[in-house]
Amino acid sequence: MAIAALRLKILPVGLDTSLDVIKVEALKIMEALGALNTTFVEEPIAFGLKALIVQTAWPEAEDTDKAENGLSVIDGVSNVEIIDYRRAFG
Repeated sequence: MAIAALRLKILPVGLDTSLDVIKVEALKIMEALGALNTTFVEEPIAFGLKALIVQTAWPEAEDTDKAENGLSVIDGVSNVEIIDYRRAFG
């Protein structure tokens, strides 16, 4: 099975949204969808707002819409977008 390196950007609803809570929920969802080695990086946007960058090894046979749709239902998330997708190995 081929593996792809997938990076997604999660934008929170506002400044008061806890990125730690989003990380916990996102990790549960990504693991349930078959993602491996999921990590998170906080990226400053503007005026104190931070985006959450999700980096993971994604099964190439799986549709990336599953990841986008799965993460977008988390409370406190306003938008999810794929920012990078490339074949890693396999």
